[in-house]
Amino acid sequence: MTQLDLPSDALARTIRASFWRGARAGFPFNAAVIPFGLLFGVVAADAGFDLLQAMAMSILVLAGASSLTAIELLTQQAPVFIVLLTAAAVNLRMAMYSASLAPHISSGPLWQRAAAAYLMVDHAYALSIADYEVRPDAPVRAKLAFYLGVCLASVPSWFVACFIGALIGTQMPASLGLDYAGVVMFVSLFAPAVRGLPKIAALLVATLGSLLLAWMPYALGVLVAASLGMATGALVERALQRRAASQEAV
Repeated sequence: MTQLDLPSDALARTIRASFWRGARAGFPFNAAVIPFGLLFGVVAADAGFDLLQAMAMSILVLAGASSLTAIELLTQQAPVFIVLLTAAAVNLRMAMYSASLAPHISSGPLWQRAAAAYLMVDHAYALSIADYEVRPDAPVRAKLAFYLGVCLASVPSWFVACFIGALIGTQMPASLGLDYAGVVMFVSLFAPAVRGLPKIAALLVATLGSLLLAWMPYALGVLVAASLGMATGALVERALQRRAASQEAV
């Protein structure tokens, strides 16, 4: 049943149910979001950012990995264009997330789509796209409600954790291992999706390239390795398509 087929009261119930289902799905990710936010605040304070600057970056950028990368490069006195290029490259996945979500939510209200764009985080995308695959015919507003439910159950924790981390600064003990929180969350979300030879080849090349090119200044090795990984995946996929086409011709 589509959105147009539902009576208004039934649609409202569906939207509410979707929002709370998303909130329940997103809440457990606070276990990773909070330590990662604390880490960002500590790193920002250690880099010389005052509380206002740290929170401004946290709120305006709302991207932990790229923010940490940018701060690290700034402390290394990297040129501004390198900082911007690297941060953009780290966040390039957000463009791919958006393209994947567009068929599901692009016809929703403008303000909700704008909120979804601002609140775009890894686990919101992963949980939402999985829910949409299970409920492909759900109303657009219900899909948006699920997405926003995921975000509102965890994104505020990011802001609070960043504030506490920036406030405490270097008093936070390093033994807590906060730097692993984001990595663990990202791997747990997307490792199951690495299936098929093209994706595996891209992952292996990018990983190996990052290790071999770690000597490059300003973390440029990550950019080069990511480019090599994507190129490898594309080449492997094209080779498999040509092989399948030749077999069909025979």
